[in-house]
Amino acid sequence: MGSSPEQSVIRVRDLVVGFGDQTVLDGVSFDVRRGEILGIVGASGGGKSVLLRTIIGLIRKRRGSITVFDMDLDRASPQDMQAVERRWGILFQQGALFSSLTAQENVQFPMREHLDLSMTLLEEVSAAKLEMVGIGPSDARKLPAELSGGMVKRVALARALALDPEIVFLDEPTSGLDPIAAGEFDSLIATLQQTLGLTVFMVTHDLDSLHAVCNRIIVLADRKIVAAGPIAAMLSSEHPWVKAYFRGKRSREGAGTSVATH
Repeated sequence: MGSSPEQSVIRVRDLVVGFGDQTVLDGVSFDVRRGEILGIVGASGGGKSVLLRTIIGLIRKRRGSITVFDMDLDRASPQDMQAVERRWGILFQQGALFSSLTAQENVQFPMREHLDLSMTLLEEVSAAKLEMVGIGPSDARKLPAELSGGMVKRVALARALALDPEIVFLDEPTSGLDPIAAGEFDSLIATLQQTLGLTVFMVTHDLDSLHAVCNRIIVLADRKIVAAGPIAAMLSSEHPWVKAYFRGKRSREGAGTSVATH
């Protein structure tokens, strides 16, 4: 888990984000600790993906501060920002692969942008990244349209890992996958986190992912953080949304109860 597991690699303070008259996040503060898998959960449209996109700079905030690797992003020069961005990788919701590039070319894309590698080295490194996520040479030559949903996510993860990042942002990584593929992807995330010492910031609505891989969970509701902690804290929370989500009919507890009563 790293030499200093409690060290914060991301610090968000009093974050306010909105669009027009609508405030989506209102006074959100939290830390992401080095080496943890942090799950972000909340109602649909509750600001989970907005939070991720604000941290990585795709959405402007109205107020607050975001510090990554001890650098206040508001004070970062373009060169500083580029250096920080090279230390994180991002998997967007639907994979967001370039449809005209093969799986291997998609993984090579960030390397071509940021590294000065020979073609031979590009081929070798991208093949190694794909192998890391379970994609072999024959599938590496396929276009995204020729791959299953689960394989697209794996290729997108390999691309997110292309520059050996310290932080990986995952936006709904198991959405659209069947339960078996989703479970395999969760296992892959956990294995890579341990093997590479990654810090993982994962937006999800997948209860199984939250149970299986997250060290801590943050719940967004009513534009704020209403609960934070390990899964045990979620299961004991009395906040109405948290209670309904983690202990309602579709939760593991609720499912167990309904099975027992039939």
